[in-house]
Amino acid sequence: MSKFRNTDTNHPHMTVKNDIIVGLDIGTTKVCAIVGQLAENGKINVLGMGKAPSLGGVSRGMVANISRAEAAIRAAVEEAQRQSQVDIKTVFVGIAGHHIKSMQHRGTLSRKNAFEEITQDELDKLESDMENLALEPGLEIIHVLPQEYRIDEEEGVKDPVGRMGVRVECNYHIVTGQTQAARHIIMAVRRAGLEVADLVVEPFASSAAVLSEPEMEAGVALVDIGGGTTDICIFEDGFIRHTAIIPIGGDRVTKDIQEAFGIMKEQAEIVKVNYGSCYPTESMKNQVVVVPGLPGRKPKEISLFSIAQVIQARMMDIIEKVDYEVELSGIRNKLGGGMVLTGGGSAMQNIAQLFTFHTGMEIHIGMPSQKLAKGMVEEVRNPMYSTGIGLVLKGFETSQKLNLPGNELIPKKEEPKVAETRREKVKEKVADGNKKPGFASNIFTGNWGLFKGFNEWMKDGEDFNED
Repeated sequence: MSKFRNTDTNHPHMTVKNDIIVGLDIGTTKVCAIVGQLAENGKINVLGMGKAPSLGGVSRGMVANISRAEAAIRAAVEEAQRQSQVDIKTVFVGIAGHHIKSMQHRGTLSRKNAFEEITQDELDKLESDMENLALEPGLEIIHVLPQEYRIDEEEGVKDPVGRMGVRVECNYHIVTGQTQAARHIIMAVRRAGLEVADLVVEPFASSAAVLSEPEMEAGVALVDIGGGTTDICIFEDGFIRHTAIIPIGGDRVTKDIQEAFGIMKEQAEIVKVNYGSCYPTESMKNQVVVVPGLPGRKPKEISLFSIAQVIQARMMDIIEKVDYEVELSGIRNKLGGGMVLTGGGSAMQNIAQLFTFHTGMEIHIGMPSQKLAKGMVEEVRNPMYSTGIGLVLKGFETSQKLNLPGNELIPKKEEPKVAETRREKVKEKVADGNKKPGFASNIFTGNWGLFKGFNEWMKDGEDFNED
């Protein structure tokens, strides 16, 4: 749990019923809310999902405009609530941004009686002492994660409870962040009428969604390429050893395409998603994408080769920074599980090959589907939802330790029989031919022309998707 967890025992609507968890991923390009219910096998049933554009409220993973972020949160949560039919009151929220840093610290507990068993209360006290470490002004501790313990002269103890000893030491992975950044998130969520159950550093959430226990034991680097940031979480022996967040993501790739070819941002995003590749090939030189020009200007023909060159240049920048963090962790040679890529940016063509070539590591694309039981599985199995799914999973890990307003199913209301009678009458009128012919097929005719050029452009480019 983070230091920002909600432990208010005086909340007027507090309940211990926490079997429905909502994860809220406030990203640079989108806000996503996922409603999950714990299944018997430890996986989650996805009851509903809502997403909305961030509306400029988030920049590089941090809330920059509280009002706009609030509006995006409201839109995403309302859609999730409509789909799931759950009255959403409490959310587990992701936190990211380049201000997130990590460090290792060792705590020590001296015991008076070596023949008394070590208790969980003693370990909790040792952990809580870590939250009082002196930090630079403006920083706060977000997570304190215990790793291996040492009891007297015995190293590598994972669970000291029930053991005996005089001196207990523990290595802690401590994650810090800017107080102001955390407060902005909490303020935006509360203005949207919700309670923040806990803040979870986003790469921790993504790891929960896409990594298996054997991978974490073997050693693995999780790289989540989001819109505004690239989040890194490195595991070894089942413990998090290094955490970092790079303030560059897929949105920067879109910006590069926009600037390189002088097109609109919306067009650049579509070009990236539908025709982008991280590796330019000779065959791409003869293939072009026709992008509609601005009003009164000619369309632009852009070769797929040129697009790939732009994407590759930016991805190389990201890979170099990721590789630096892996080296900084000091355990590159202990990562038997290689590197797992996830997030929306991991969907770009040939990204795994580019990472492999420049890092020399085995690369996999991480999907959250392995943690899903049933429900809206197809809708959220995309790697762009890894953080949202992970927030739900992390919520289930800690929800029973918190005092939270419960997220409960909205009771279904039985409609009066008179309403059914009226509905039947309407059906009879339609059957009698009172509906104007062709109405349904022509209802959108007036506005369809606004998108005609864009749709034709996409249709013309369908052939390129076969390569």
